[in-house]
Amino acid sequence: MENIRDIFWSSSIEDIKKGYIYSESKEKFTCLICGEGFINGIIYPKDNLLMDAEKAVKTHISENHGSVFSFLINLNKRYTGFTDTQKEILTYFYQGLSDKEIIEKQGGGSPSTIRNHRFKLREKEKQARIFLALMELLEGGEREKESSDKLITIHREATMVDDRYVITEAEREKVLKNYIKNGKVNTFPSKEKKKIIILQYMINKFQANKKYSEKEVNEIIKSMLDDYVTVRRYLIQYGFMDRNKDCSEYWVKS
Repeated sequence: MENIRDIFWSSSIEDIKKGYIYSESKEKFTCLICGEGFINGIIYPKDNLLMDAEKAVKTHISENHGSVFSFLINLNKRYTGFTDTQKEILTYFYQGLSDKEIIEKQGGGSPSTIRNHRFKLREKEKQARIFLALMELLEGGEREKESSDKLITIHREATMVDDRYVITEAEREKVLKNYIKNGKVNTFPSKEKKKIIILQYMINKFQANKKYSEKEVNEIIKSMLDDYVTVRRYLIQYGFMDRNKDCSEYWVKS
């Protein structure tokens, strides 16, 4: 499975806004929401139309994810920093509603309240720009550091994010070396950091954009570790996978 987590977080703002990225080396457009790929040079048929790869990825995003805005605005609060009210207001702004229309949608309020929201969001934008500039300068200064000192990337749907996710590349490599032999997990760790590292390893055995039955999930886990019940539970609990209510279908969370 292509690591869409790392691709997403390393993408430029412009690519994130588009919702897809193009790889020159792979000659492929990749959806940043789910990881679906479209090979440049291949023609994709759709409803009696023929599309090039870039048009196909745009159509894919529109039909399968609604819009990039919808995906981004509904990311976990730890990434957006928005309250539910701010998310609602931003959505109305995106839809092009006037202040009066927004007040009607909310069932009351005043124009000054909406203007205040606009002002605060603009201030937040300024802060974000400065923060991005500072982080890019920081990254430039850190390039000479050993890659083993860098922190691993957290998956977008991670739950209970705290210091258990503060894991360096060196720590991950050490854990994988100690726990993985010939593709199999010798034992499932009890310590949180090690548990997350092993779960990250195991989720990469599943394909993105594919629905699995519970039996299929169990078989894939069993190919690495016999205790599939425990691992399946943790994959759901830590936000690596999701399932429908009757547990008939499982999938990797994008």
